[in-house]
Amino acid sequence: MNVEEATILVDKYLDDCVLSHLPFARIIHGRGSGALKKAVHELLKKSPLVKDFRLGQFGEGQDGVTIVNFE
Repeated sequence: MNVEEATILVDKYLDDCVLSHLPFARIIHGRGSGALKKAVHELLKKSPLVKDFRLGQFGEGQDGVTIVNFE
């Protein structure tokens, strides 16, 4: 998946999570070149829905996953 396709899906996913009243979401972007992770993090920084986010820890997917907490 390229960056443009992924950001569209992630944005919709965040909306769906908030509408479902979920406290957090897990976004799997993989490790690869890091372009997708960087684009996802830029989107999360700008989103008013996001309280904070972090990379996954051991057992969560480590740096191939971002955990998002909602407002």
